[in-house]
Amino acid sequence: MRVVLGVSGGIAAYKAALLLRLFVEAGHEVSVIPTAAALRFVGEPTWAALSGRPVASDVWTSVHEVPHVRLGQEADLLVVAPATADLLARAAHGQADDLLTNTLLTARCPVLMAPAMHTEMWQHPATVANVALLRERGVEVMDPAAGRLTGADTGPGRLPEPDEIFAAALELCSRTPLTETATTAPTAGALAGCHVVVSAGGTREPLDPVRFLGNRSSGKQGFALAQVAASRGARVTLVAANAELPVPDGVDVVPVETALELQEAVRTATADADVVVMAAAVADFRPREYQDAKIKKTHAPGQEDSAPTIELVRNPDILAGLVADRGQGRSPVIVGFAAETGDASGDVLSLARAKLVRKRCDLLVANQVGRDLTFGKDDSLVHLLRPESEEVRTVGPASKTVVAEAVWDEVGELLATGGPVGPGQ
Repeated sequence: MRVVLGVSGGIAAYKAALLLRLFVEAGHEVSVIPTAAALRFVGEPTWAALSGRPVASDVWTSVHEVPHVRLGQEADLLVVAPATADLLARAAHGQADDLLTNTLLTARCPVLMAPAMHTEMWQHPATVANVALLRERGVEVMDPAAGRLTGADTGPGRLPEPDEIFAAALELCSRTPLTETATTAPTAGALAGCHVVVSAGGTREPLDPVRFLGNRSSGKQGFALAQVAASRGARVTLVAANAELPVPDGVDVVPVETALELQEAVRTATADADVVVMAAAVADFRPREYQDAKIKKTHAPGQEDSAPTIELVRNPDILAGLVADRGQGRSPVIVGFAAETGDASGDVLSLARAKLVRKRCDLLVANQVGRDLTFGKDDSLVHLLRPESEEVRTVGPASKTVVAEAVWDEVGELLATGGPVGPGQ
């Protein structure tokens, strides 16, 4: 997708560099148009290095290419972040006194603006009227976040986080057909109309009314997968195990706690699913017996240091069960996750390859986990493996939204080439 990233002159311009990286890492072609004021905050070499493309900043450079018309005409998406009060005013009233406002006038693609300014400026009647006018004309204007602003000020006016802007841009594109000049990946739109089931979070196996066996998974990756799938037009069922995260728009959530509950919810949702992504961290074991009352420490003489013995039993292998079910008439594309730490028997990648052979899923997403690695973090590094190929696609370190984009790109290729490659076909 051809993206034009406009950057106007606010202190939040530095965050636009992070947004640029998200678009580039997701495989999009990005042209940056900073205003003269924006270049006083972040210099042209930064934009060129991060985008890998020349930076267009005025109407007089490369005049023979007519940049003030060409950039807008060829774009599939135009994002302005930050959009200052001045930029919003000029755009609302059709001014064309620099390259960015010229491009806004020539663009016929979706336009997203992410405002950033002091609270008084955002709430001023002039800005309120300008935003209303832009929205009436079809421009998507995000509401700014509330928080710490320049200096000691706090309030609404803070630029939304790059991940939020990126997700809003993808969602906007999913609602608007690309232009005829668009250059899109062969998998674009592959999820439209599909039913997708995603599991997320970490299961908990109760020992007694107070304690449980669990893991460090936050559910962030699974929620990102659900959000991106919904933005690509899929009907999404998210089976969420103990995840305290905002529910993505347009996603149906089924809350669960234990591995057995997750298994049942996934099997039910999968009855008519086209794709199943098992991103949840499922406990391998559970206590054989649940204690109805809290397990007490003993105070008997000579037994003060004793501890109870807890017998564990193995939980069902949900991923393997889904693959086995395909031999009984159901044939969704199945994606597994391998959270590995590496050990004496092999590194993360070799352990993941062995798991792919055992599980026989269509795509395996492998990542290294541990304390301060992956679980609960906003970034991740993953390896994408397919059973029919020796090639490994590595993504990251990158945001979990970017990882989700890469996973769905791979799934899109599988759907476009006939679906599952595992057993039962």
